[in-house]
Amino acid sequence: MNQVLLIGNPNTGKTTLFNSLTRANEHTGNWHGVTVDSKQKIMRLNNQEFKVVDLPGIYSLSPLSFEESVTVEYLYSHLNSLVVNIVDVNNLHRNLYLTLELLNLNVPCVLVVNDIQNSKNKINKYNLKKLEQILGIKVLKINAENKQEINILKKEILNFKYVKTPFELKQFANINNNKNIELTKEIIKNNVNKISQLNLNYVALKTLENDEIILNKLNLNIDQQNNIKLLQEQSNIETFAKQKFDVIQKILQECKITTNENKTHKTKIDKPYGSSKLDKIVLNKFLCLPIFFAVMLLVFYLTFFSIGAWLSDQLLYLVQDLFGNWILGVVKSVTNNAIIYDFFASALIGGIGSVLAFLPQIVMLFLCLGILEDSGYLSRVAFCLDDIFAKVGLSGKSVYTLLMGFGCSTSACLTARTVNDKNSKIKTSMLAPYMSCSAKLPIYAVIGSAFFGAQNVFVVFALYMLGVVVALLLSVLYEKTFLKSKDNAFIMEFPPYKLTKPKRMARLILDNAKQFLLRVGSLLVSVNVIVWVLSNFSFSFAFVQTQGGQSMLETLGKIFAPIFAPLGFGSWGATSALIAGLIAKEIIVASLAMFNGISNTAQNYHANLSQSLTNPMSAVCFTPASALSYMVFCLLYSPCLATVSVLGKEIGKKWTLVSILVQFAVAYVIALVVNASVNLIMAKGIWLFLLVALVFAVCLFAIVYLLKKILKKRKCHGCSKCN
Repeated sequence: MNQVLLIGNPNTGKTTLFNSLTRANEHTGNWHGVTVDSKQKIMRLNNQEFKVVDLPGIYSLSPLSFEESVTVEYLYSHLNSLVVNIVDVNNLHRNLYLTLELLNLNVPCVLVVNDIQNSKNKINKYNLKKLEQILGIKVLKINAENKQEINILKKEILNFKYVKTPFELKQFANINNNKNIELTKEIIKNNVNKISQLNLNYVALKTLENDEIILNKLNLNIDQQNNIKLLQEQSNIETFAKQKFDVIQKILQECKITTNENKTHKTKIDKPYGSSKLDKIVLNKFLCLPIFFAVMLLVFYLTFFSIGAWLSDQLLYLVQDLFGNWILGVVKSVTNNAIIYDFFASALIGGIGSVLAFLPQIVMLFLCLGILEDSGYLSRVAFCLDDIFAKVGLSGKSVYTLLMGFGCSTSACLTARTVNDKNSKIKTSMLAPYMSCSAKLPIYAVIGSAFFGAQNVFVVFALYMLGVVVALLLSVLYEKTFLKSKDNAFIMEFPPYKLTKPKRMARLILDNAKQFLLRVGSLLVSVNVIVWVLSNFSFSFAFVQTQGGQSMLETLGKIFAPIFAPLGFGSWGATSALIAGLIAKEIIVASLAMFNGISNTAQNYHANLSQSLTNPMSAVCFTPASALSYMVFCLLYSPCLATVSVLGKEIGKKWTLVSILVQFAVAYVIALVVNASVNLIMAKGIWLFLLVALVFAVCLFAIVYLLKKILKKRKCHGCSKCN
């Protein structure tokens, strides 16, 4: 089967092109590392099948990170595949660096100049026919979202014929004919013959550039290594890079279309692509964080108290009055068996409905985050937070992973692959679950509305920020102890500000709704049925609603409940819901409703569930202090099984176990402090609480200072007793 490899710099539209070619629906974004592994799908053209492979974005064929290594290794093992090299029409000077390397590698290549913006500015236009003649490859200018232009590319792929010829570019000759490159060729030519299909010119240049993958493939002996080191010392990698950019500059100068507008608008030529006057405000060192907090507060307001809340109420009405009551009516007409009726009412309709009602709010959150990402704002946020993250021992790339954690911890942990330093990668993966994922939204909505009413939006915002603060503090702890990070450069793309297209918004809504419904329809239903069985049958398999006795879950919950009593929620129901939440956090709300006997088919279901949490006679009952403590514990305690599984694969079983234990301990301590603090404030007032907090902070500082003095290593003064 023919293969087509999509290769290009980050943020050039590779994944958009992949989706257009294959009718796939992969995530796209303005980030380095959105694609962290290869994605493949079959494309059929005129009864022929082509395997299209979307590879992670790279800047050159000398990889600096995991995802870049994925691309280079895949390319080296598929050198006869057609490479579709995607470049951005507004960033040709930078993007063509990779193009030159691909040409020097001598792979079959088509250059696609992507112009999603449909730029009308003649200053940015080049004579692509001239560029095609100079490079010796087909050059197409397309809009990766335009169906007609995609068909032109498909036709080129279908009719492509590759005749392997040596790479001959007159502007590149002074690089390939470098004296040190010629000496390098003599040293490595026998080794290159053992490397499948890699040409000598390319390998020699990469050897002098100290490319790790190429050097490993060459398997040089000691004498060869010493000779190459001498040549590397004489050569300057930066010089090679500068020469390549000089070549690109000459090529573009030859291809540039000269018009009168070039002179008239000369000042606009040097303006960096993606820059905006708005950045003077958004990137201001004093305003950037307040603006970010205000934006996130608006997102939470829209999700919980505006559009999202209204849509949830409408969906709940449909579930209750149309679907739920109809199903139960059918069941009741067939049988009067209490077990079967309760199974449908609580396990199926109740369990699904209690979670399904939050679908609009969860989709609303993802939609807002998607719009912020597409607009180019989130990449600015990552840039603003880079300095803060660097001070706590995290890479700038960690920003994206943690922001992704607001959506789903599982996918966020996967994006930690983009972090170059091993220790930073481990830390980033371990800290991602502290971000409040969308699965926890129903918990905050149900419990928070019962005790905090209209102020719940500020409580939810504080919970999200608490997760961030705890993650940063733990990063400092890891950095000072056993996960010291190396300093790494951080490259961040600054796309231009733009509005999300209606088609993209519709796709965001449909995709997230589909994923949520699949999750509800598979894992959550299964778990909810298990929870229903455990909460309605005793260990002797007697149905407790008719025969009395304690259910299996109540018995188990009472065993573990004393552990959580100091946190304010020592009931078996609250404890059992937390245990069920280890599988999926959405189950917690369904479990609370089941334990408190709230039917999903009743009117004002959410209001009734919230009200039941304030009733001392309920299986699960909270006070304002214990409710806040419970939400904090749900925010910080162990992640779901899917996230644990990904952590095990990404950072190993040892660090995964450490992460789970640390999360539980941190959640327990902070929930304990929250419960005690709120109770103290309610009983004695805010001023006594502040006094106690101040005394505690002084004592803690004194203990840390003394420990630092005791553990500080003494300098050796050369005495005879010292070994």
